[in-house]
Amino acid sequence: MAPRSLRPGRDGGAPDAAGTAATGGADPAGPRRAVVVGGGISGLLAARELALGGLAVTVLEAGTRFGGSVGTHRVAGLDLDSGAESFATRSPAVAALLEELGLAADIVQPAAAGAWLQLPGEDLAAAAQPMPAGGIVGIPADPSAPEIVRAIGRDLAARAALDRVLPAGAAARRPGMSLGELVRTRMGEQVLRRLVSPVVSGVYSADPDVLDVDSVAPGLREALGREGSLAAAAASLRSAAPAGSTVASLRGGMGRLSRALEDQLRSAGAVLETGIRVDSLVRTEQSWEVGAEGRRWSADAVVLATDGPTAVDLLSPLPGLPALPDDARPAPGPGVALVTLVLDQPALDAAPRGTGMLVAREVEQVAAKALTHATAKWQWLADEAGPGTHVLRLSYGRALGPDDLASSADRAAFLPDDELFAQALADASALLQVPVGADDVVGWDVVRWTGALPSAAVGHKARVAAVRDAVGAVPGLEVVGAWLAGTGLAAVTADTRRRAAGLLAQLGTI
Repeated sequence: MAPRSLRPGRDGGAPDAAGTAATGGADPAGPRRAVVVGGGISGLLAARELALGGLAVTVLEAGTRFGGSVGTHRVAGLDLDSGAESFATRSPAVAALLEELGLAADIVQPAAAGAWLQLPGEDLAAAAQPMPAGGIVGIPADPSAPEIVRAIGRDLAARAALDRVLPAGAAARRPGMSLGELVRTRMGEQVLRRLVSPVVSGVYSADPDVLDVDSVAPGLREALGREGSLAAAAASLRSAAPAGSTVASLRGGMGRLSRALEDQLRSAGAVLETGIRVDSLVRTEQSWEVGAEGRRWSADAVVLATDGPTAVDLLSPLPGLPALPDDARPAPGPGVALVTLVLDQPALDAAPRGTGMLVAREVEQVAAKALTHATAKWQWLADEAGPGTHVLRLSYGRALGPDDLASSADRAAFLPDDELFAQALADASALLQVPVGADDVVGWDVVRWTGALPSAAVGHKARVAAVRDAVGAVPGLEVVGAWLAGTGLAAVTADTRRRAAGLLAQLGTI
């Protein structure tokens, strides 16, 4: 498919550098205008859809760059992902977008070696094993499989297998159930702690007991009711996914997606401004007025693509907006720190732990929750780095449990950079069973994200529905972002494009 083309505006012509005049509202004789508040990946996606629909678009970003958690940093001469490094392939959403942007030929699959699981034990090497295949979010499709027995023991595997004879009952129907409760009830505590928790912690930086199962694993409980067991439900969802790896990426890194969106918008005449922290949103008779530190932009439509707390703060005082529920403002996600190490260490050429490791919480010798051996995972990066040079990325930060979701992220994520660097060297050595010292490092960096992974806590779907209903009652307004759509590029891409299409239909532009 050829890239979809952007045109400057419905009637031609780009908006001026100030967005829209502050006094007269949107010009009825000119192109219809939209302001997107927030220039992360959801903001760029929304802006692109609106521009494709013929609107003149202005994007206002509070930070210094666009793309949010889909970005790039340069370490030891290599351009590396600073945030998301892959996308889920169970949904076609991201692949379809990349095709439209002309990037489909650069979609790459990870190495077949797969990841490993670090389980607790005095001997870390003996307690490590390849990640069990099959299933979903760590839930095994066959609790009696040898790798599951090795992970949790024969007796506990037999307990997990009772899932096949337990009645589905309330587990398939009761609202407000956490992923942790579902797995614990059906398969037992050790399946939850040793198999599910490491996966969930690595992806969502949260404990399974706080995550809404229907948001984290949509369709799982429906499949449980249909198939009669959680194992069969996990197998059913896995078999329904496209063949091949469950994730993919871009040659050159996922940051290329953000750059492609930004470049396409700029070439079409969209106005993209950084350092603009929007502090007011007002609906007039003729238009929307967006304010930031004395400046104003008028528009026919506004999309809030900020984090959840900022969006709720802007929405709450809006006249005509139905009252948001008391719990609409999401709790902030845990602080996350990513430590990237570029090493001259030929001993890692053998990829001793495949493409990386997920770490069970009970592993006391290691502070990291996950390690990605990026040059073992992505061949394009190995080719760029050259023989003997390796890129590792260690991830720190996860909420500890349901009682203190907002405040109890693990402490390693908040260490000063130099201390976190030292911790990463120790963790990499322990996990890979290859000594990694400061003398092996040719470059390193720490990237920190605050609230970048909002947790879909129990009741998430109901809260999202309430916010959507309230926003839908106000013409020309939409809200997008991971705090509503869920974590992951696939979820954000599909939801943002759907919401932008609805807004365009409301404005009569399609």
